[in-house]
Amino acid sequence: MTTGPHVYEYATLRVVPRVERGELINAGVVVYCRARGVVAARTHLDEARLAALDPAADTTGVRAALAAVVRICAGGEAAGQAAGDDAGRRFRWVIAPRSTVVQPGPVHTGLTDDPEAEADRLLEQLVL
Repeated sequence: MTTGPHVYEYATLRVVPRVERGELINAGVVVYCRARGVVAARTHLDEARLAALDPAADTTGVRAALAAVVRICAGGEAAGQAAGDDAGRRFRWVIAPRSTVVQPGPVHTGLTDDPEAEADRLLEQLVL
């Protein structure tokens, strides 16, 4: 394994409770580092902020969708059909554009020595 900082990609996970209005809150981040073979997701749903955008939002459904992203990124049996996919394929599936309530934001890049710690840092900076 090489040492030093590695290139990583990341995207926010956005909750858009009423797609027609375009309002959103950030509810997670997904980090992918090819050099380390890591794809990691961190999520946090601020229910008060979600209710401010849409008091009738399906909080249970949003939580389930965010939990599914975490499982897919983690891989293994919990990832379901994606279990056999490598980290890159799982990341690309998670960040594919969709018109559902939980949507990926644009992909950005950076450098890190520790992709897992970077996921924590980005959650703190962009979501919490």
